[in-house]
Amino acid sequence: MAITYTWTIPTVEHVIATGGIDIIHWRCFAADGDHSASNYGSVSCTPDPSSSDYIPYASVTQANCIAWVQSDVDKDVTEAALAAQIAVLKAPTTATGTPW
Repeated sequence: MAITYTWTIPTVEHVIATGGIDIIHWRCFAADGDHSASNYGSVSCTPDPSSSDYIPYASVTQANCIAWVQSDVDKDVTEAALAAQIAVLKAPTTATGTPW
């Protein structure tokens, strides 16, 4: 089975006066059959209301935030790390327990 990756934005923090998002909290969830792994983080933003590509809080979409996160966090590295975690879950190299 192929690993599927799902990027989500659980919440954002924004400045009420300017409507600028200054922190984006993100999660990447990876699943392959019965095995899954996830990573959570946040990125800081420096919104500039005078910029031509500025999007105020009320108009921002999850897709906008995911794009901003993926431009700050290396998407390929994040997904590769999750794939490595799933590989270990599928074929563990260590175990716990007692022999008796």
